[in-house]
Amino acid sequence: MAITLAEIEAQALQLTPRERGDLAHRLIASLDGPAEDTPEAIAQAWDEEIARRMAEIDAGTAELIPHEQVLADVDEMLRKSGN
Repeated sequence: MAITLAEIEAQALQLTPRERGDLAHRLIASLDGPAEDTPEAIAQAWDEEIARRMAEIDAGTAELIPHEQVLADVDEMLRKSGN
């Protein structure tokens, strides 16, 4: 007999908040399929991307957007989407 979604949910809700968070993270990550690389390689790629972006900022070639403008843009997008 297969376990139902309701049974899984009931069991998951008995976990600690940290365990539920870990479970949620694993479930969301599973939607993308298996990672194409190791965690170390992914971290290295992020480090390289951060360095590239910082170099653009230092060179003055990056378009910088003030924090307040980003928040205003997000608020506007949420308003338009009805959230």
